[in-house]
Amino acid sequence: MTRFVSTSLLRYRTKRLASVLAGLLAAVASLAPISTARAQGYPSKPIRVVVPFPPGGATDIIARETTQRLASTHRWAFVVENRPGAGGGLGVDVVAKAAADGYTLLIGQTSNLAINPSLYTKLPYDPLKDLVPIASVATAPMVVVVPAASPYKSLSDLLAAAKAAPDTVRFASSGNGSLGHLTGQQLQTAAKVRLQHIPYKGASQALIDVISGTVDSYFTSVPSVRQPIRNGRLRALAVTASSRAVDLPEAPTMTEAGFVNFEASTWFGLLAPAGTPEAIIRTLSSAVNDALKQPELRARLAPEGATVTGGSPDQFMETIKSDITRWANLVRAAGARIE
Repeated sequence: MTRFVSTSLLRYRTKRLASVLAGLLAAVASLAPISTARAQGYPSKPIRVVVPFPPGGATDIIARETTQRLASTHRWAFVVENRPGAGGGLGVDVVAKAAADGYTLLIGQTSNLAINPSLYTKLPYDPLKDLVPIASVATAPMVVVVPAASPYKSLSDLLAAAKAAPDTVRFASSGNGSLGHLTGQQLQTAAKVRLQHIPYKGASQALIDVISGTVDSYFTSVPSVRQPIRNGRLRALAVTASSRAVDLPEAPTMTEAGFVNFEASTWFGLLAPAGTPEAIIRTLSSAVNDALKQPELRARLAPEGATVTGGSPDQFMETIKSDITRWANLVRAAGARIE
């Protein structure tokens, strides 16, 4: 009798467990169509892409070229919105606090994602916690330019003038702690000279002032000044890459100018607010990577001095992490700090 009761109880428990497991599996399975449907139905309205700098700079150019290609390929609608301020931090914060539904995205780059965390004493966002990478889009070297009428025909000329009269040769950047600023600081250390830094709130006004001769030189990314160089309004003295820029073959590398292993480049990538559904991130990442493989987009970005990159969200995250460490060391060495 005892054995019979135990066997019945065991059978009952087995059936009960099987029933519970079946219910759980059904519940999990029911989630998959929802996730898939969410990705398949996306996007159903225009996607806002925030550029955290004024119009006309490298980030703005790359954002517009990339979204135009995505729009023409996928028939998606994009609205590019420039939200400059705080070294790009204002625009990044807008996206970090936006709804995580895939309809507000960010074109981020080295300054606001990798440099700002160590530059600002109080940053309203954490690039590693408040944002999720979608894909790296492009990289571009920095370039040192002077007005076309400048007496400095080479980087050696500019540095010789700086040695002869410290703190009189002015160099512009798009802002305190920007990549252009830190590149200038890095050059001062390497050349043992003192330049006068003139920070601007973005690339547009800096470009106007260097063309007019209000400032002596400008440290910026190639896309920002490619056109005025081609038009003869600016002269490129050097590019901060291991090889000459395809569209600026006349500009020597920093190594050719006498500074071995001197490299500085900026990357650009697409990100979304943390918590954005993984299915949407995968949809966007796949679309961006497909667009970057298209000859049309490559052809549009190459003349701007930008090289397309692409890659997975995880790969982009690793780039951000490693550059946060790298630029933190340079920010400390430069003594740059913004309250």
